[in-house]
Amino acid sequence: MLSRPFLRLLLLSVLLGVPISLAAFFFVSLQHWLQHEVWEALPRALGHDRPPWWWPLPALALAGLILAPIVTRMPGRGGHLPVGGLNHTPTHPRDLPGVALAALLTLPLGVVLGPEAPLMAVGSALALLALRAVRRDADERVTTVVATTGSTAAISTILGGPLAAAVMVVEAAGLATPQLTVLLLPCLAASAAGALVFTGFGQWTGLSIGALSLPTVPPDVRPDAGDFLWGLPIAVLVTVIVAGARGLGEHTRRWTAGRATAWRTVACAVAVGAALSAYALVTGRSPAEAALSGQITLGQLAAQPHAWSVGALVALVLCKGLAYGLALGSMRGGPIFPAVLLGAATAMACSGLPSLGVTPALALGVVAATTAVTGLPLTSSVLTVLLLGKDAHDQMPLIVICAVVAFVTSRFLERRTAGRAEGAGR
Repeated sequence: MLSRPFLRLLLLSVLLGVPISLAAFFFVSLQHWLQHEVWEALPRALGHDRPPWWWPLPALALAGLILAPIVTRMPGRGGHLPVGGLNHTPTHPRDLPGVALAALLTLPLGVVLGPEAPLMAVGSALALLALRAVRRDADERVTTVVATTGSTAAISTILGGPLAAAVMVVEAAGLATPQLTVLLLPCLAASAAGALVFTGFGQWTGLSIGALSLPTVPPDVRPDAGDFLWGLPIAVLVTVIVAGARGLGEHTRRWTAGRATAWRTVACAVAVGAALSAYALVTGRSPAEAALSGQITLGQLAAQPHAWSVGALVALVLCKGLAYGLALGSMRGGPIFPAVLLGAATAMACSGLPSLGVTPALALGVVAATTAVTGLPLTSSVLTVLLLGKDAHDQMPLIVICAVVAFVTSRFLERRTAGRAEGAGR
């Protein structure tokens, strides 16, 4: 650990963290600005106080038309399909243009996916580019560590800071202690440097990056027996909903991987738009609430939990869940952010049950959904605690128990699905 090569690797990680975080900052700032233009500025310019119900249809059709040539003709196919979860393998620098274009040109149009996976890919590819410029003969282990360092630096701030990103590396790597330390320290150093860059540039430029955050949460209420009694089955329900969306994503992936990939990608994008328009027609609310990654709607839901009726929340779960499942298997982006909103909306729809508080419902919905989509209960618990801030202390027992329940449920569902597939193949 005190050898010169490893100390040089730590120094390189800090040095890489700054430019990669700068690139990531402007990447997500541009994406957030485009999102604002498409879903707020342009509707107002056309005389609408909010996007009309039909707005997602042309927006998502355009997203499909843009994405189709990227996934069929560009190296790397615009990045991996999000139905497979977050991709922790290094992204080759030659795949960087396709990944960046797919994220910047389609996610702001309303694709129901998050920015986290493209951001990790961009950070990984930029880190490998820098390493090749400095040292072309780097061995495979150094290459892996540097690529992971780059992706961690890029994603750290939109997940709540260096701690959540570092815990994700720990849990996802599954390495023995010495190997884990070798990987973790550079990632911590780079993500900490990145957090400083994000904070400083955010204050200096005034640009928003649309990070996963809850500026306001319901008043803190200590969970009681009723919260635990309702919380466990709701955590199971949230896990089943997320698993259902992933199952739809798998079917969509197989369908788009066949013939006519380009046109099937466009068809899936239009279907996503139809689901978002259906939400607006059924509820009379803005389709933007169901579109995009969901972090803005999540903040609104936490700040004003009673502004949504139970029917509106159910419609949000059904319509966004359908759009999310279709996007998982056909579009490009991250799987975590939309799942978090689905979990929170499901739990908040149940918050009117006797003895179930709003704050515990929000906490258990977020942690159950995050665990279900990532398979990382510790990371999900840390991320939920960071989201709730000072109100998380009293909720931690419920958060941890629901994370365990969601993890066990998701593993049970995966085993059952694998068993059915094996039986059908005989």
